[in-house]
Amino acid sequence: MSETNGTNTSALRWLWLALAVIVADQLTKGMIIRSFELYEVVDILPVLEITRLHNTGAAFSLLAGASGWQRWFFVGLAAVVSVGIIYWLKHLPKHSAPFLPAALALVLGGALGNVIDRLWHGHVVDFLHFHWKLAYFPAFNLADTAITIGAGLLILDAVIEGRRARSREGGS
Repeated sequence: MSETNGTNTSALRWLWLALAVIVADQLTKGMIIRSFELYEVVDILPVLEITRLHNTGAAFSLLAGASGWQRWFFVGLAAVVSVGIIYWLKHLPKHSAPFLPAALALVLGGALGNVIDRLWHGHVVDFLHFHWKLAYFPAFNLADTAITIGAGLLILDAVIEGRRARSREGGS
């Protein structure tokens, strides 16, 4: 393991997880594109449909109705966030808990999976559509799932680190 100035460059080894997210995301989206027409729906469970949808916006179709500038805005935003995440991974303290690098890798893979869609198609391909009776959750994909799990792990890591810091200070 290469260590410099107390940082853990071996945290970059978590980039395999980002790559796995990108590959799985693109493979599933490719299957959906080949197998489904736009808006075609297949019921899987009473609460889950597989349906091909195209999202030109962000989460929950935010800015989907904009004139097209949002495509490049989201590509640029993802590029900046990705560079920041790689920098963060490279400079993590050498004794970081595994939640943080795993979380960062999941967010990175998800962000890049959706960027690939925006660059190739001009929109993100969504296909997982959960609902309860007639109440539908916005459709999403594996990249979105990785981002959500990564965000949850970031929160978990912050809580754990906060407790550790308080315990080191003698608090409870």
